[in-house]
Amino acid sequence: MNQAANANLFSRLFDGLDDPNRLAIETLDGGRITYADLIARAGQIANVLVARGVKTGDRVAAQTEKSVSALVLYLATVRAGAVYLPLNTAYTLNELDYFITDAEPSLVVCDPSRAEGIGSIAAKVRARVETIGADGRGSLTEAADKAKAEFVTVPRTGDDLAAILYTSGTTGRSKGAMLSHDNLASNSLTLVDFWRFTDKDVLIHALPIYHTHGLFVASNVTLFARASMIFLPKFDPDLTIKLMARATVLMGVPTFYTRLLQNAALSREATRHMRLFVSGSAPLLADTHREWSARTGHAVLERYGMTETNMNTSNPYDGERVPGAVGYALPGVSVRVTDPETGKELAREEIGMIEVKGPNVFKGYWRMPEKTRSEFRDDGFFITGDLGKIDDKGYVHILGRGKDLVISGGFNVYPKEIESEIDAMPGVVESAVIGVPHADFGEGVTAVVVRQPGASVSDDSVLRGLDGRLAKFKMPKRVFIVDDLPRNTMGKVQKNVLRETYKDIYTKK
Repeated sequence: MNQAANANLFSRLFDGLDDPNRLAIETLDGGRITYADLIARAGQIANVLVARGVKTGDRVAAQTEKSVSALVLYLATVRAGAVYLPLNTAYTLNELDYFITDAEPSLVVCDPSRAEGIGSIAAKVRARVETIGADGRGSLTEAADKAKAEFVTVPRTGDDLAAILYTSGTTGRSKGAMLSHDNLASNSLTLVDFWRFTDKDVLIHALPIYHTHGLFVASNVTLFARASMIFLPKFDPDLTIKLMARATVLMGVPTFYTRLLQNAALSREATRHMRLFVSGSAPLLADTHREWSARTGHAVLERYGMTETNMNTSNPYDGERVPGAVGYALPGVSVRVTDPETGKELAREEIGMIEVKGPNVFKGYWRMPEKTRSEFRDDGFFITGDLGKIDDKGYVHILGRGKDLVISGGFNVYPKEIESEIDAMPGVVESAVIGVPHADFGEGVTAVVVRQPGASVSDDSVLRGLDGRLAKFKMPKRVFIVDDLPRNTMGKVQKNVLRETYKDIYTKK
């Protein structure tokens, strides 16, 4: 394969660069990294990876705090023809033991403080350990300082693996989603076009980089567009509002937007320079969407993606961004809703299983061929596990996970329908509806509600508010008022935690 035909994601990102001195990344300490700097530093780290025995197709696992060095490690891994495996910084050694022994990386990169504990796990699969700290320094970067910047990008085909991301599975063991160079490149290039990214854009990058959203969507889209990013170690509402004066795009999770709305400095004037606000990784409440529009004059653009598929749908750049909806299928992606039992495609407005197909959809689960086969239809559609509908205008609505479906008295109950009713009540911040074991009904519909401070919301007032608005079989048997809902690091409500918390409420004598 000649270099011009190299489908390696790194080649696609950086070949044909018109101005190597263009700014790529700026950091809070005044650091300014150009595209030429990124290429050179990726070359140095790629040379170290090869010197440490990393071969084409090997996995490189990384559990590191967010830093430019950590981002360059991803680029260098792909450049060296290896497979990047980012790991959530919250994972414990017990959890890491599963990921590392399952993926069998040849190299594990971690924070210096965890090197000893991770080293004993890495030894099980004969993996070497290098370090990168929160300041971007460690044994790997020290070695890279002495390495050559020149590196011939390893030829890859579009079908070869570029990354494995483990799903944040709430039931069963996590599965490693295998993503190819084509999966990542095609999706990013589609988003550059769909979201109108140009080399004039400046992204506020406040997301973690162990996840699809921050690593692939935010970083790859910015680099493909020859744009630049302001690289924040973590989300800071005050700082984010200040940076809006010279940025154009923010990508965030719903928590970003709720916390920004709590900040008195957020205004139309503060967001005047901004072009686009994107939200994903968890559902954005329709009320948050409307409040953001009223406060800033901008409509948040909500989209829908998964670890296995990157981005599937997006609200339009031009046109109505519907609160509570995730928009249309992206160009080249097909989305349909089917009967979960028969697989038969359903009509508009009917609720069922969301299935997707396109160049963005992953290659399958690492070392799980049977699981992979069970998740794909014969015609190539991937069964997402998400319940939803496509409305009469073609907008996709996500109504919950398949495993969140409540079957009470033989009737299917879709939690989102009840949550929408509760969330619209005065004094309610948000709610989560779950099913828990019930002797008479199989599962009892149960609502967990967060109220605004000082609001007089009670279990009785919620039930009174729902009376007459829902069929009797959909009515919660119990309502619990809590201070907040459990969430994972990406802001998704952990309904599995709620189901565990309330599992005995109908069965205890």
